[in-house]
This record gives sequence, C-alpha cells and structure tokens, in this order.
Amino acid sequence: MKKIQISPSILSADFSNLEKDIKKLETAGADMIHVDVMDGHFVPNITIGPPVIKALRNKTSLPFDVHLMISPVHKYIKDFANAGADIITIHPEATPNLQESIDEIRSFKKKVGISLNPDTKIDIVEDYLDKVDLILIMSVYPGFGGQKFISDVLEKIKSLKDLKDKRKLNFDIEVDGGINFSNFKSVIDAGANVLVSGTTIFKENNGDIKKNIDFLKSI
Repeated sequence: MKKIQISPSILSADFSNLEKDIKKLETAGADMIHVDVMDGHFVPNITIGPPVIKALRNKTSLPFDVHLMISPVHKYIKDFANAGADIITIHPEATPNLQESIDEIRSFKKKVGISLNPDTKIDIVEDYLDKVDLILIMSVYPGFGGQKFISDVLEKIKSLKDLKDKRKLNFDIEVDGGINFSNFKSVIDAGANVLVSGTTIFKENNGDIKKNIDFLKSI
C-alpha cells in the first residue's frame, strides 16, 4: 500500500496571511498544498486564480495540488501551469475533450488529475486511468468547505482501488470533503492514499496543525 499523504486545503487557511499558514503546513509535515479553484459557475463559489498561486509559489517547496472547479477548464490550464501548479486536477464535465485537456496538462510537464463528483460514475474515466497520476474522489459536492462527508462514496473508492489493482496501475487515489478524525480510517481502508482536509487540520485540537496532520497519518 502506498504511504498516506496529506494535502491540506488552504480553503480553510487565513486568507489574510496565506504565506504564514502555508509555512506552518510545511513545518507540520504536509506532503503537498491543496488549492481549490472555484469560478462561481461550475460550482457556487469563487476563490482564487493564477496570480495568487504565482505569488505563493516561492513561499514553499511543497507541491501545489491544484483542483480546478472551473468551466470551461481547457483554456485556463496554461495559466495555472505557468503560475506554479504541480498537479492539475480537472472535472470531465468541464471540458469537451478530456483527452485533449490531459494532453494539454502533460505539455507543461505537470501531473494530471481527474476529479469525480459524488454522483459521477467511475465509468466516465475508466478509459483514462492509465493516462493520469491521480483520481480525486469528491466526498462532498464541491463549492464550499466544512461540509459533511458522504459515506456512499466509500464504495466508489473501493471499486476504483479494485480497478487500479486489477489493471496494475499506479495512480494516486485522493479523497476530498468532510475528512475528519472519525472517518479518515474508513477512507484509507477503502483504498485512498491521499487525504485532503481543511477544517480538521486548521481547527481541531485548538489549531495544532502538526498534531492534526500526524493523527491523519497515524493509521
């Protein structure tokens, strides 16, 4: 089994001092930084764009795990790649040609991720599993932080892990949405090896980020 990695979402960070919180995450043992990009169109919220990512890029050596919840996504891939994203994750519903968007991400020598909403079937990406580095399973409907984990996605994670093992593939299985101390072990047991967490990491144990990250890796 792959080592468990933690990708804290800066959606729960202090937006008035993102540099400080990102440095805290790095010191505390985070494996990467999860950046939620929302456009107010594909999802009902607006967050940050390439200029903010570019401004933060030289503040940490951690990879930027950038989740694009925007549509149409294809024409913005270049901007996020040039801003400093290391992993670019897109939704299949947000592009008219998923293969072209995968190729576009690869052209900038970035890792490719595909995200599946809670009601998006694995079938939609089954033909692309050998072409990606990461599948992001959403365990809430994207758009807002702090939502409750949808337990039905555990079966989807298990099915994806079975498919991965059967085909001897090596992509990461990342899960995002409502991850907390009471459910993270079930997510890992189902087959995930990358956990995205915002509220739990920044708020639990009186904001002791290191303690919270260590606990999420404690399985």
